[in-house]
Amino acid sequence: MNLLLAFIPISLLLEYVFHAPPLWVFGASTVAIIPLADWLRKATEQVAARAGQTIGGLLNVTFGNLAELIIAIFVLLAGNTAVVKAQITGSIIGNGLLGLGLAILIGSFGRSRQKFSGENAGQLNSMLFLVVVALLLPALFDLTERLPAFEAGSAAARNNLDEYLSLGVAVVLILVYGLNLVYTLVTHKDVFALEEEEHQGTLWPTWKAAAVLLGATAIIALESEMLSGALDASSAALGLSPFFLGIIVLAVVGNFAEYIAGSYFARQGKIGLAINIAIGATIQVALFTAPLLVIISYLIGKPMNLVFSSPLELVAIVAVALIVTTVTKDGEATWFEGVMLIAVYLLLALAFYFVTPSEKAAQLNIPPAQVVVLQTS
Repeated sequence: MNLLLAFIPISLLLEYVFHAPPLWVFGASTVAIIPLADWLRKATEQVAARAGQTIGGLLNVTFGNLAELIIAIFVLLAGNTAVVKAQITGSIIGNGLLGLGLAILIGSFGRSRQKFSGENAGQLNSMLFLVVVALLLPALFDLTERLPAFEAGSAAARNNLDEYLSLGVAVVLILVYGLNLVYTLVTHKDVFALEEEEHQGTLWPTWKAAAVLLGATAIIALESEMLSGALDASSAALGLSPFFLGIIVLAVVGNFAEYIAGSYFARQGKIGLAINIAIGATIQVALFTAPLLVIISYLIGKPMNLVFSSPLELVAIVAVALIVTTVTKDGEATWFEGVMLIAVYLLLALAFYFVTPSEKAAQLNIPPAQVVVLQTS
């Protein structure tokens, strides 16, 4: 992982010295963010080990998806709200399907089955269905407002309603996520305690952990700025839509450290901790990162709503909740269940690869269902 840190100076040289093609800058910046995200995770764990479980949980919320959040903010600044939404969807399906599938599969080598806490899995699955409701609601509201019986006065009025609803949903979701932390880390921490061990090795000095957090955050911000600037040109050079790059590439890059951590703990026999990382990260994206991005988008003057207008994205989010609940409800996992999770992710990735979002629809903020009407009128 640390060898990939070499891509930090490489990306800077490509951008500011050699003025290389955007595709080269995009590739180098993407790879550079992966080890930086891992160092963010290490520094957060060091601080959390000193702070205790409750404060540690809050720190993990704050810094767990920081790399992904920074990438999304710079993409927002570039005005690519559709790519940010795709990144949110990609993080949800990536953590819930690819991350969990890899952890179960790698942890199953040499083991016929792996057992974990049913209570903890049940709580996580309940939160997943809250995610489904929260992300389906704005899309269904937007569709309802397009019906003759409920039609808003104009497209601008409908967009305003979408934005108001999204802001309200964002506030509710952040509050729920905060209360969930209180529930699992304070009032019922005995029920949801995981099979964690004491921190191995010598703890870093506080100054070192803080320096790594600040330094990695600053460099990720710089790399994310270069990445977002090269996004459109890179998608054209690769023959891929920015939508696909957001939902697969950017989402995987932002969460790669969590995939590694979950697989590592599963290999050590701590499948409960691996499941908590994978599903917990999925929930964190939907109930904390996505709502926070909605609020930030208004503060920076690039408003983004939570209307996921692509039916494919909505189906993917529902699929995550259904298959993860099916796999984890019995409190044990086998290698073939890991294969099934990865297979569903690959099927969705194929669909996202072949789908072709309309540029005209994106510019006019028109859901895919309305594109045919636009083209024939």
